[in-house]
Amino acid sequence: MQKLLAGLIAFCFPLFFEASAQTPQRFDVIIDEIFADPTPIISLPNAEFVELKNTSGRNINLQGWRVSSLTTRSAPFPSYVLPADSFLILSGTANSVAFTNYGRTLGITSFPALDNSGAVLYLTSKEEITIHSVPYNNTWFQNDVKSSGGWSIEMIDTKNPCTGAGNWKASTDIRGGTPGIKNAVGASNPDKIAPALVRAVAVDSLTIILTFSETVDSANAAINRNYSISDGIGSPVSVVTLAPTFNQVKLTLSNPIIKDKVYTITANDISDCTGNSIIAMNTTRVGLASLPDTFDIIINEILFNPKPTSVDYVEIYNRSNKIVDLKDLYIANRSSSTNALGSLHQLTARSLLIFPEDFFVISESGYIVQQNYLAKNIDNFIDVPMPSLPNDAGVMVILNSQGKILDELHYTAKWHFALIDNEEGIALERIDYNKATQNKDNWTSAASTANFGTPSYQNSQFRTGLALQGEVSVIPKTFSPDNDGFEDFAMLNIKMATVGYVANVTIFDAAGRPLRYLARNATLASTASFKWDGLDDKLHKVPVGVYVIYTEVFNLDGKKRSFKNTVIVAAKF
Repeated sequence: MQKLLAGLIAFCFPLFFEASAQTPQRFDVIIDEIFADPTPIISLPNAEFVELKNTSGRNINLQGWRVSSLTTRSAPFPSYVLPADSFLILSGTANSVAFTNYGRTLGITSFPALDNSGAVLYLTSKEEITIHSVPYNNTWFQNDVKSSGGWSIEMIDTKNPCTGAGNWKASTDIRGGTPGIKNAVGASNPDKIAPALVRAVAVDSLTIILTFSETVDSANAAINRNYSISDGIGSPVSVVTLAPTFNQVKLTLSNPIIKDKVYTITANDISDCTGNSIIAMNTTRVGLASLPDTFDIIINEILFNPKPTSVDYVEIYNRSNKIVDLKDLYIANRSSSTNALGSLHQLTARSLLIFPEDFFVISESGYIVQQNYLAKNIDNFIDVPMPSLPNDAGVMVILNSQGKILDELHYTAKWHFALIDNEEGIALERIDYNKATQNKDNWTSAASTANFGTPSYQNSQFRTGLALQGEVSVIPKTFSPDNDGFEDFAMLNIKMATVGYVANVTIFDAAGRPLRYLARNATLASTASFKWDGLDDKLHKVPVGVYVIYTEVFNLDGKKRSFKNTVIVAAKF
C-alpha cells in the first residue's frame, strides 16, 4: 500500500508542479471560439460561451486567471488544471451546467457579457500577464446569415493566434459551434501578411497613439528609434506597447506638435508575433485636432433608398484646413412634426482623425456598404446607429460636441436625375463643396458608370469648374474578336470636363444601319468607358469591316454634343 501511495505521489507531483510553477507566457492559452449571440437557437444551449485551448504543450493551472471585456472583468478562476492540447468552455456560473455534456466546463463568476460585435475579449494570468486578446466583430463571420445569431465564430489556425479577421470565420458545424472539441473550420492558415500602420492620433501635443493592423511584437515595437516624425520632431523619447490587444503603441515626444499641422510618422523594423516585418504600409498622418465650425465638415453624399442587400449611408467631407477628431462629431435627423433634433449619435467614442480633403462614410455597417459599392478607402468607414432616412424626403444633420450645427441637408428624392426610373440603390451626390447645401441644383444622382455611389472617395458628379468640353476615343482602332487574348474588344473612352451628362452610344455599319445599342441613357462621371466585343444586339459576331461608333452626350439643360469614331473589325486568315 505504501508503495502504491508513493507511486501515485510520484506520478501526480510532476503534473501538479508543472501546472503550477511555470509562469505562463503570451499565447500559452488562447481564445479560439466565441459564442456571443445564442439566438436564434440552432442547436447549442441558449447561453454565451468562450472556448479556451491550451497550446503550450504542458498542463497549466488557471487559478487566479480572468477573462475580461473592455468594460467587465470576471472574478478570478478557481484552481483548475487545463491539460496540454485540450479545450475548456467558459461560461457564467448559472449557464455552465448547460455545457457539461460538451466537454470540460468552468463556470465563472462575473463572466462578461459578450457584445455581438465590436468588442474586445482578453485573458490574463494571475500575474496580470495578457495571455491572449481578441478584438472581434460581425465581419469575422464572413457570412451574413450566420452573423445574425445562433452561430459561433471559430479560429481557423490555432498556431496563428495574432491574426484577426483573416483567421476567424463562422462555424460550419450543424449545431452552430463546437464547444469543447476541435473547431469545425480548423485548418492550416499561416500568417504571411506583414503588419501595417493604420492610423495615428495625437492625445496632446506630446503624446501620440499609433494603431497597427494586427498584434505586433512588443519588444521591437517598444524601441524608440523605430519611429520617426516629420518636420523636425524626430524620434520619440519613450515608447510603450499597449495591452490588451498590443496593436497600439504610445509615443511620448520631446518636441511638441502644432495644432492643425499635418505630420507624417514612419515606423520601421516592426514585426507581428509570427515575425512578418512591416515593409510598405509603414507611414501615416497625424496632427493635433481642432473643434470644427459651421461648414468645416459637410454632407457630401447620401444614400437614403438602399437596395435590399445594402443599408443607408452618409458621406462627410472635410472642406476646411483643420484636423478634426470624429469623436467630436454627432449625427441626427429632425422630427417631421416638431422639427426637433432626434436620434442623436456620436460618430465614435475613440479618437479618429479626418484630415483636410478627407472623406468618411457613416452607416450601420460599413462592411455591407463595401459589398455593394466600390470603396477606395476601406479604413474610412464608421459603424454607428443611423437616424431614420425616409425614401422620399428627410433631414440629415451634422453637429459638433458643443451642439453647433456644422451642416444640415433637407433632401428629397425629386433631386435625382429626371430620367432615372427607379432611385433604389442610387446615392445623391453633392456637385460643389463650396455651394450651399440646400441648393437643389448642387445635388444629382451618382453616375451609373460609378455603380451609382462613391462612398469614401471623390463624387462621380464632382464639378471641376473647367470649360464645357469633352472627347471620345476608341482603343484600339482595329480589333479582332476571336478570343485569342490579343485585342479581342474595343474600348470607347469618354472624358467630359463637367458632370451631369447622359450618354447614348450606337454602333452603325458602313451602310448606316444600327447594329448595337451599346449604352442608353447612361449617366456619366467625368470619365467613363464602354466595351464593344464585336457582337450585335442579337449577340451575333459582326462581319469584318469598318464601323462607326456614334456617341451622343446631353444633359437636362439642353446642352448636347455628339461624337463619331470609326473602328475596324478584323479577322485572322
